Amino acid sequence: MTLPNERLCGFLNVLKPPGMSSAQVVGIVRRFLNGEKVGHGGTLDPEAAGVLPLMIGKATRLFDYLQEKEKGYVAELAFGCATDTQDAQGKPVAWGDAYPDVAALREALRRFVGEMEQSPPMYSALKREGKRLYQLAREGRTVDREARKVTVHELTLLAMTENHGALLFVRCSKGFYVRALCHDIGQALDCPAHLRFLLRTRSGAFVLEDAHTLESLREAAELGLLRELLLPPDIALKHIPHAEVPAELAGVFFSGGPLPWRNFFALQGTLAENGTPAGLWLNGRLIAIGQKAGEWIKLRCWLGDSTRPGCVE
Repeated sequence: MTLPNERLCGFLNVLKPPGMSSAQVVGIVRRFLNGEKVGHGGTLDPEAAGVLPLMIGKATRLFDYLQEKEKGYVAELAFGCATDTQDAQGKPVAWGDAYPDVAALREALRRFVGEMEQSPPMYSALKREGKRLYQLAREGRTVDREARKVTVHELTLLAMTENHGALLFVRCSKGFYVRALCHDIGQALDCPAHLRFLLRTRSGAFVLEDAHTLESLREAAELGLLRELLLPPDIALKHIPHAEVPAELAGVFFSGGPLPWRNFFALQGTLAENGTPAGLWLNGRLIAIGQKAGEWIKLRCWLGDSTRPGCVE
């Protein structure tokens, strides 16, 4: 449990409503926390809803160490019209009425399961030439986007919906654009299509069932209980090696000095030997992120109750 006088350090699993940007959600939660540092661990399109993990307090220092692994979505695809943004907010650019039946759609979905290369949409938050791609698109410009390897682990037709729609479940890797998938499915079936609605059900360790609405967060803040909803910082760091700091090194550890690698038997033989980050624990709590440098472990990010010398913040 977090003590009242401790600096905040953890994650909030927020249920973002549609019609609100990720940055707006951050601003609202920051006000609930009286100006405490808040950051999001990955954007969700304004018109999409669902899981939005927020880093709170000192956990904002962990952004470079996060690994957004598996994502889960429920998406409604709409046949009959393609748009310039590949979703329902864009301008129509193509029409068609060769609506596929259920058998044809199921067959097409099979082609999109597995590893593939996907080009990011022009209407996305990626940066080129110092600007977001959607900013360039609004200026009428189109630039080359390097295709990226992504993976669809599962793609299932849940139901057919009104107005030539289809409800899909998508389980995929990070960096995958469901908007682009809907557009590509339409092309594969010779019937223009776009994304009508998107709900993110999972982002790494964060799932929809455990997400808090902004209203529930507001109520918790008014009761002074918001900090009790924080998840520990290690919840998003299961992918990196970790080890307990030996008691005899606690003094050096809290002074920010380098720690001898030979004392960390739990890390030896792991990926940490290749210079990747490792979580350093003391008394059952994640206190810092370290990195092997020669025969030493140097502190890279401090999560303890105060800043220590030698840590890169």
